[in-house]
Amino acid sequence: MSALARAHALTRLLADEATWRLLRADLAPVIVAVLDSHLGGEERRIDSEELYERIDVDLEELRAHGFELPGSARGYCAAWRTDGYLVRRPSEASRGETFELSPAALGAIRFLAQLAQPRQSVTESRLTSIARQLQQLAIDTDPDASRRLAQLYAQRDRIDAQIEAIAAGEETTLDASRGLERVRDILAQAEDIPSDFARVRAQFEDLNRELRARVVESDTAQRSVLDEIFRGVDLIADSDAGRSFSGFSSLVLDPEVGEAFDDDIRSVLEREFATSLTQQERRFLRRLLRTLKERSAEIHDVITSFARGLRRYVQSQDYQRDRVLRRELRAALAEGHAASTHIKPFHPTALRLDLAAVSLTSAGAVRLHDPSEHDASQEVVAHSAELASYEELRAMARETEIDFDELTRNVNDLLAEGGPCSVGEVLSRRPATQGVASVVGLLALGAEQGVAEEATERVSWRGEDEVERMAEVPVFRFTGRLL
Repeated sequence: MSALARAHALTRLLADEATWRLLRADLAPVIVAVLDSHLGGEERRIDSEELYERIDVDLEELRAHGFELPGSARGYCAAWRTDGYLVRRPSEASRGETFELSPAALGAIRFLAQLAQPRQSVTESRLTSIARQLQQLAIDTDPDASRRLAQLYAQRDRIDAQIEAIAAGEETTLDASRGLERVRDILAQAEDIPSDFARVRAQFEDLNRELRARVVESDTAQRSVLDEIFRGVDLIADSDAGRSFSGFSSLVLDPEVGEAFDDDIRSVLEREFATSLTQQERRFLRRLLRTLKERSAEIHDVITSFARGLRRYVQSQDYQRDRVLRRELRAALAEGHAASTHIKPFHPTALRLDLAAVSLTSAGAVRLHDPSEHDASQEVVAHSAELASYEELRAMARETEIDFDELTRNVNDLLAEGGPCSVGEVLSRRPATQGVASVVGLLALGAEQGVAEEATERVSWRGEDEVERMAEVPVFRFTGRLL
């Protein structure tokens, strides 16, 4: 491709690709920082109103440090959605809407993160991984059975030699530096998963729109899509993207594979070199399988929803109405194009268009500004601070919190007097001064520092109304001094 053709292609890419637009935006540092802090972590989707509140707080702080941000969170989110950085979807839990990062925004954030903290790309583990995959691909695609057998026998010989070396004590484990290098290569690949899932969802959304358009645009001679849907064919699940995702999802949801995956992660995190990983890297590894399952289930729900919606759209004959509307719009556009050579767009016409619906507002909704509402009608009284009473503060604290210091002291006193004791025995000798709160506090201490027994006991206490109450609770026995 010549430089001119390449330049034209990149110019079109700049106009169409939101990732590039975000990277060259004037407010790119602010956009990436704000969106990544709220939507780039474990929380990938947030209700719109909650996101507005969070971003408004960020905007106040940014303005205080010299950033010129005259707009509001609502206005910026609307602009970012238009530019393709945010995706707005209806909320499944309420009647509102949610925001999440678009694949373009995820790609830009990932690119800038690699610029800020570049990873070592030329590593032994990465080359080994590529070589192993190439070797396996060559074996799996070789049509000559003899060559495939020879390669598999060579692999077996290498494995047998390694087994003998380990049995003889000659094979050493991987050193800490190389182990850390490999686990960070794995993390680098796994960090692309959120953007991969976002792209997969976008692919299915595009496929759903394409199939609906084909349903509307197909005529009598092109009824393949309609015929397949009427026969019950799931065109979304049977597409290339659907089959690819189905294979991935079945592997993730396989119990045996999942258990082995978790065991391997636990084993890696127990190694000595894993102590060099950051807390965020360790948490990411521990949650990796859970994240894969959650996002796979989400994509599966999207596929099911699109498939059902497409089938319902066809079987309910709603597409017939859209066909009529499309035909009328095209006819109107054709007539308008023909008339544009004779009549200017701003030429007045005698036509009158009656709207099907008119937005109505009541005059009572208008509220006049009353300056007197902001005037203080009473004299402001200044109160001087007084010395607080320790007893009053302690009484206020006991009304809102469990006095664990008192409960711990009671248990330790009984242990010193007569040895091990249960929650019921503590309450019988040290009444519950806070009513049921004391009972709950003792049970919490017993569950945390006591010994649980396979039995129950009856406890009693008096509340503020001086009415005696009883309950059956599990037996927790205190055997040692509480901390």
